[in-house]
Amino acid sequence: MRIGLTGGGTTVDRVVRQAKEAEADGFTSLWYASVVTGDPLVAMAIAGRETSRIELGTAVLQTYPCHPLLQANRAASVVDAMGRAGFTLGIGPSHEPLIRGVFGYSYDFPGRSTEEYVQILTGVMSGAPVDVDGEDWVAHTGGRGVTPAHPVPVLVSALGPRLLRVAGAVADGTVLWMASAKAIESHVAPKIRAAAAEAGRAAPRIVAGMPVAVHDDEAEARSAAVTYSSAYARMANYQRILAIGGSASPADAAIVGDEASVRAQLQSLLDAGATDLWAAAFPVGEDRKASLRRTNDLLRELVSR
Repeated sequence: MRIGLTGGGTTVDRVVRQAKEAEADGFTSLWYASVVTGDPLVAMAIAGRETSRIELGTAVLQTYPCHPLLQANRAASVVDAMGRAGFTLGIGPSHEPLIRGVFGYSYDFPGRSTEEYVQILTGVMSGAPVDVDGEDWVAHTGGRGVTPAHPVPVLVSALGPRLLRVAGAVADGTVLWMASAKAIESHVAPKIRAAAAEAGRAAPRIVAGMPVAVHDDEAEARSAAVTYSSAYARMANYQRILAIGGSASPADAAIVGDEASVRAQLQSLLDAGATDLWAAAFPVGEDRKASLRRTNDLLRELVSR
């Protein structure tokens, strides 16, 4: 199985240490939120230089606060600092409470905005001159774009039909969160694959991110999941994908149970069409370290197959 973990750390040294350990354990990737060390890119670049093969991806950087030309050049700088391939740029429009409430930007047309953004971003990173006068984004690169030394896959945080089309037709796939096997099989995979095929592009990646805990008491595990996922229950984008997947709440969607159950649930994501798994392990019970150790032991077993 291609299994990645949540990347993180409160300091650059901890980010690097985790990346080296994850690579030694055989995990294929680490996925970093936009808030890691304030901005994850510097820490990721250093971690990439200290490792040799593990994929380091963002999941995800918000589009609105960063112009796509600047975002493309930032990605190129990460690859240059890493000195190797293996950086993946996951981007998305985020959610209205953050974009409008914190940054003060309009969130009236997130689908249109993201589509224009991805067109500019992928164009710049391909080395092509970009001249776009869109409704939300304008870019006239005029030689200001930096082509990455190694290819940088672009994944879009796509849950709805429009962004799934963009993720397949323009980008290299999608990085998901809280999309169950049912949601992937019935909604995500058919739409993104059809878009890629129509555009003549390679089959897209589908990175399925889920909270995961190995624990014998499923009810206790789902109760613990509420602590780590309650914020998502208030976000419209996640409410829709949860409903498509038949889950009443983020805690209901979490992958929990004993080793056999969790193994089967992870396999079901792949059977539904996911190409990669992103397992966000969370602790259950009073002994947090022991709980995480049990989950990670199973994940290491699976990734070694």
